[in-house]
Amino acid sequence: MKHKLDLLIAVACAGLLSSAFAADTTTAPKENVFPTNPLGIQVSIKMDGPYMEAADLQIICLFKHKAAGDTYQGAAKETDAHLSGLLSALRNRGEFVGEPGETFLFTPPSDSIPARRFMVIGLGEEKDLSLDALRLIGRVAVREAVRLKATHVAWAPVIRDEGNTTIEVGEGDRAFIEQFVAAYDTEKRLQAQALAAEFRIESVVIEAGPAYFDSAVKQVGQGIESITAELQKRDSTPYASISK
Repeated sequence: MKHKLDLLIAVACAGLLSSAFAADTTTAPKENVFPTNPLGIQVSIKMDGPYMEAADLQIICLFKHKAAGDTYQGAAKETDAHLSGLLSALRNRGEFVGEPGETFLFTPPSDSIPARRFMVIGLGEEKDLSLDALRLIGRVAVREAVRLKATHVAWAPVIRDEGNTTIEVGEGDRAFIEQFVAAYDTEKRLQAQALAAEFRIESVVIEAGPAYFDSAVKQVGQGIESITAELQKRDSTPYASISK
């Protein structure tokens, strides 16, 4: 009974999200920019969807494809529609399976969405969803952003929009940003030691619907504080020791 109630709430919130985005396209979406910039990255929570943000790299994550059919609600449904059914076509044809950490990168069709490039990262089987899965997404996201030289990154989990209520949205966003920042710290250390080309991510936007905005702000803020403190304890010894 509780699961059915949670699912009904998720569907209602997904509808609210689509309605809120469609209601007024002239007013800037609500956004919370965090005062602390971990490693120089501006992190924000923004009340928009993955089909609205003018990012260098827009990222979403999707569950492993189900032969019986995948669930698309709210932002997931709207995004697929804006992309002329590209996401559902890739999944239905078995060309994006959705294994954990699997990636699929494409350039959005002309005049579809404002993002320059779009990446889908697999979450694996829906029954196996955990915070660790979202931590993996965070690490993959930052490494792909660095590889693609994307200075402005946006991410929408769209887990609720796939009908899943297992993880509280804010907690999932926190798991993502903590590992995003931690993996980026490694990238910057590699650069400082001339082990990687210089590159800087300027901003990352976590997209959230109206029902989850406040929780995301709270949890991500706490996550930034926590990971910033942890990174100060990291071993600063060079990765490669050169013996003479």
